[in-house]
Amino acid sequence: MTTAPVPVKRRRLTPRWRDYGRPRELVVRYVLLVFVLFITVGPLIWQVLSSLKGAGEDVFGSGASLIPHHPTLRAYEQVFDQVPVWTYIRNSLFVAVISIASQLAFSTMAGYMLSKPGWKGRGLVWVLLMASMMFPFESIMVSLFLSVRDLGLVDNLVGVWLPGFVAAINVLIMRAAFLAVPREIEDAAMLDGAGEWKRFRHLYLPSAYGAILVVTINTFISAWDDFLWPLIVLRSEEQFTLTLGLARLQTSSFGYDQRLVMAGSVISVIPVLVLFVITQRWFYRGVSSGAVKL
Repeated sequence: MTTAPVPVKRRRLTPRWRDYGRPRELVVRYVLLVFVLFITVGPLIWQVLSSLKGAGEDVFGSGASLIPHHPTLRAYEQVFDQVPVWTYIRNSLFVAVISIASQLAFSTMAGYMLSKPGWKGRGLVWVLLMASMMFPFESIMVSLFLSVRDLGLVDNLVGVWLPGFVAAINVLIMRAAFLAVPREIEDAAMLDGAGEWKRFRHLYLPSAYGAILVVTINTFISAWDDFLWPLIVLRSEEQFTLTLGLARLQTSSFGYDQRLVMAGSVISVIPVLVLFVITQRWFYRGVSSGAVKL
């Protein structure tokens, strides 16, 4: 006696509404996403469009329109003609590069030591790091300036870099990444004769490349966008960073032309956007891996 074949239910390949939830919930999600996108990206788009407006178009006021009627790059040409933008970019890159180098060197080593159990004072160092994150920069700004002045680093780019040579948050990020390394792998490396430095260099650092990238991007953004501390330390124009130098576009010597201010803002944010777009995949992967243990 033969039995009839049981029909096989094929899996539906095209997505259905219920795969994403009810239609009303889906609409609410997209509305919230569009709202958040408008809040975060809207000001940047407005700056770009305002910087492209011609001389006869209003940037502010009731008669101002969002879309430029006669788009032009004249504002960007004037910015490069009136202020030494390339000098400012060079100074900002110098501060950003040495900040990244010092942050990676000290935060990786400090995070590695904090991930190691058993040594005395580990808990105290942990408490001090957490406590240091509770004080805003403005509360220690005066004492930092006095220290920089006593070192003779006023109006010097090294004085701009010095307060940010290592950050507690980066140490904690690296500690979390090193804690995710299985203990068995380190034990196997120790059986093979690998010393402390060799394990740190060839085992821990390669496993924490995502966290290292997070520290690199965060350090670059904070060093590139810093305005308050360079304003306090720097005096001469040839030492100005990009954000500090472009702030001069708002003075009366440039006629308070808002198109120049918008163009300068766009110029300062372009390197950050390019870096983030290139590294966003590894950045989010590093954030997720570094947030496992804190």
